[in-house]
Amino acid sequence: MNDTTTFKQSLTINLRVIGALLMREIITRYGRHNLGFLWLFLEPMMFTLGVTAIWSYTHANHLGSTLPIAAFTLTGYSTILLWRNMPTRCVSAVIPNLGLMYHRNVVLLDIFVSRIVLEVTAVTASFSTLGILFFSSGLMKAPEDIVPVLIGWMMLAWFGASMSLFVGALGARSEVIEKIWHPISYLTFPLSGAAFMLEWLPAPARAVLIWMPTVNCCEIIRQGFFGPMVHAHYDMSYVAIFNTCLMLLGLAQVRLVAERIAPQ
Repeated sequence: MNDTTTFKQSLTINLRVIGALLMREIITRYGRHNLGFLWLFLEPMMFTLGVTAIWSYTHANHLGSTLPIAAFTLTGYSTILLWRNMPTRCVSAVIPNLGLMYHRNVVLLDIFVSRIVLEVTAVTASFSTLGILFFSSGLMKAPEDIVPVLIGWMMLAWFGASMSLFVGALGARSEVIEKIWHPISYLTFPLSGAAFMLEWLPAPARAVLIWMPTVNCCEIIRQGFFGPMVHAHYDMSYVAIFNTCLMLLGLAQVRLVAERIAPQ
């Protein structure tokens, strides 16, 4: 048996394990009754719809901007759910799933990957569905250029996945991490770029916030949505470097934890 065949067999087994963990997570979280797994997509949709309704009803005006409220909310609050939900689900993922580690083919990374894939799928489906609904109902126009939207969305998902590995591994080593992650995730919301664009801010604030990867991703997504209506500021090569370093750090932490934990 050559190395290529061995790799294909290992990959097949690994994908089956992740698929099984995905199904287990869906059933455990949402059950088999009522809407079941549909809540996976409805939860993020309800959050974004709620914020859109409130802002539209109050005629919220973003620092004098004339951008459509529905599109601005969609490109802001959906991005929050994308990067924040993954670490939130992974920070407490290890302890409840230690029993699964008795299975030879289940490794710690599989547990994290299954939850990451689940959250990315849910928020992406919500984002796409709401975009179609808003466009069909006339609340917003189609994106000016879909390519920047896809680039920003994928980079933001990469950031969230990397953060999930890091936070999840640390959470397995100390319960304190889970308790401090939640307030940190909420406190970083005003700095995430969801509710503003850098062009609206004074130059000193802009120079600081440009270092936030989430801000760069929000900027390029809105560049794709609004085109010449906005002046976006972003540096995706910086985001790629940041994400790479964070992912390597997260994988290193996962490896350390995997060597120490014992199934119960």
